[in-house]
Amino acid sequence: MHPCDTESGLGHRRGNFSTLTEALDYAATGNSGLNFYAADASLIAAVPYSELRENALLLAGRLAAVFPRLARIGLVAETSQDFMTAFMACQYAGLVPAPLTLPAAFGKRELYEMQISTTAKTADLSAVMAPDDLRDVLTRALSDQDIPVLALSGSDLPHDSVATKPHGAGDPAYIQFSSGSTSAPKGIYATQASVSANCRAIVTEGLDIRKTDRSVSWLPLYHDMGLVGFFMAPLYSQTTVDYISPTSFARRPITWLKLISENRGTTVYSPSFGYDLCARRYRGEPLDLSSLRTAGIGGDMVRDDALTAFCDTFAPSGFEPTALVSSYGLAENTLGVAFAPLGGGLRRDRVDTGRMQTSGRAVSASHETKPGQERTFVTCGKPLPSIELRIVTEGTQNLKDREVGRIILRGPSIASGYFRAGEDLQPLTDEDGWLETGDLGYWLDGEVVITGRSKDLILWNGRNIWPQDIEWVAQHTGGKNISGAGAFEINETDGGTRIVLLAECWSRDDEVREQLVRDISAATRGATGAPVSVELIGVRSLPMTSSGKLSRAGTRARYLAGGYNTAPVEAPATVSAPLSGA
Repeated sequence: MHPCDTESGLGHRRGNFSTLTEALDYAATGNSGLNFYAADASLIAAVPYSELRENALLLAGRLAAVFPRLARIGLVAETSQDFMTAFMACQYAGLVPAPLTLPAAFGKRELYEMQISTTAKTADLSAVMAPDDLRDVLTRALSDQDIPVLALSGSDLPHDSVATKPHGAGDPAYIQFSSGSTSAPKGIYATQASVSANCRAIVTEGLDIRKTDRSVSWLPLYHDMGLVGFFMAPLYSQTTVDYISPTSFARRPITWLKLISENRGTTVYSPSFGYDLCARRYRGEPLDLSSLRTAGIGGDMVRDDALTAFCDTFAPSGFEPTALVSSYGLAENTLGVAFAPLGGGLRRDRVDTGRMQTSGRAVSASHETKPGQERTFVTCGKPLPSIELRIVTEGTQNLKDREVGRIILRGPSIASGYFRAGEDLQPLTDEDGWLETGDLGYWLDGEVVITGRSKDLILWNGRNIWPQDIEWVAQHTGGKNISGAGAFEINETDGGTRIVLLAECWSRDDEVREQLVRDISAATRGATGAPVSVELIGVRSLPMTSSGKLSRAGTRARYLAGGYNTAPVEAPATVSAPLSGA
C-alpha cells in the first residue's frame, strides 16, 4: 500500500466550487487523496478522493432510504476513513452532519456521556454514527432518548438504496457544536455558501495553496481548524493530506514531524501548545523539515515563547522561522479571518501591560516599563480581502492603532446562525451583518493583534487585567514545575471580588510547593498590580475545549463547585505593588 500522490494531475482549481460535493466530484478525477497513519507513522489507509466519492455515494443512498432530507446525523469525529465517508455521504444524501467530540484521554466518561446527551437534545439528532469501540458509550449516553446508535461505517444500515439529491449552494453544510459547556452547547449552522466562501479565501488569499502542496495534520476533526482547514480546504484545492489522530500526536508528537519529513509536507497548522509539545519531546530523531513553507498557528493565543523554542530546537532539522504564519479565526466565521503575510515569520510587539491595563492602549514596552509588566504579542496579519474587520469601542466607534477594543466582523463566510431544536435559528449578526466575536484586540500598522476574550477580562480597581497575562507570569515563574494555569475572577460573600489562579503543579514536595506559591503570588501581583490567590492543583486538572484551549468558564465553575482538591498557601504579607497607575 502506497500513500496518495502529492499532485493530483488535474488542472488546479483553487476553491472555485459552490458546494462540498462539487469539490469532491472534481477532486475525484485526479490522483490526490487522504492518508491515515498510526502513532508509529505506519500507513493505515490510503484513500484517493475517487474512492472517497465512490464510498460516500454508496452510503448516501442507504442513508437517504432511512432518513428524511435535512435530518441531522451525529458523527463521532474520529480521524478515520469511515468519518470522512460518512460526512460526505450526508452531503450527497441531503442530510446535515453534526461532528461529535471523542472522549478526552484523561476525562471522566460520565462527563462525556452528559455532553453527548445534551448535544443530541440540542440538535434533535435522528441518529448517531460511532466507531465500534464507542457504541456502548454512546448507547448509554442516549439511553433516555429515542436515537439509534449506528456503526460509523454504516455496516448495520439496511441495504436498500434510493436516488439522492446532494445539497445545493443554498443548503446547509454541517452543524458544529461548541465544547466549552455541557449545559448549553451552541450549534453553529454552517452553510454551503459560508464554507465555500471561506475555503476559497483560505486557498487563494490566506495560504496561497499550490498544486505541489501537501498537508500534514493531527488536528481533531470535530474542531473547525481540523474539519475546515485540513479536510474541506484541501478538498477545495485537490490537496493530499496525511493524518494522525490527536491521541497519536499526544502520545508521539514527533510522528507529526516525521510524516512532514518523509512525505515532504508543505502545509501544517497547530495551536501554540502543539509546537511546544514537539520541542519538549524531541530526542534528536533525524528529521528534514526544509519542505515546510507554511507552519500555521491558530486556535488560541499565539505564544511567542513556545514558537521560539520550536524554531531553536528544529533549526538543525532545516526548519525556517520564516515559515511560521500566525492567524486569527473562529467557527462562527467558518474558520479563517486574518493571516500574517507568507514567508515573513512572526511579527512581535512588546507591550507594557501595566500601561495597557490602565489606559486601554497597547503602549510599547521601554526602559521605563516596570519589571514583570511586559508581554510579547504576535500580530495575526491583515483580514482576508472578503472580510471586513473593525476594532471598536463599546459605542462602536472605530479605534486607532494600539487602542484595545472589541473585534467585529462582516462577510460571506459567517454561518447562518446558532441552531437549537424547536427554535428558529438565532442570528449571529446584527441587522447590518456585523458579528460580535467576543474577542479583544488592537491594530498595528494594518495588522490585527488579539489580546484576549472580552468575557474573560478581569476588572480590578479601574484596571483591565487579562487572565492570559497572569497565566503567562505563573508558568514562567514556576518553570518546569507548572504545566498549566487558569486565572479568573470570583465574587466574594462580602460583595467584593477576588482573582484566583489555579496552577497545575508537578512537584509534591511541600517546601517546593510553598515556595512556588510565594514566588508566583509575588510575580503576578508585580505584573498586574492586583493580589492574586494562588492555588496549586494536579496536572491535567484544568478543563479544555475540543480544540485544546483552556476553558476559563469551566475552570471557574468547577472551582466554585468545589471540584479541585487544593491547599492554598498564603503569600507573605510583605509582597506589595501599587493598585493603580503604571
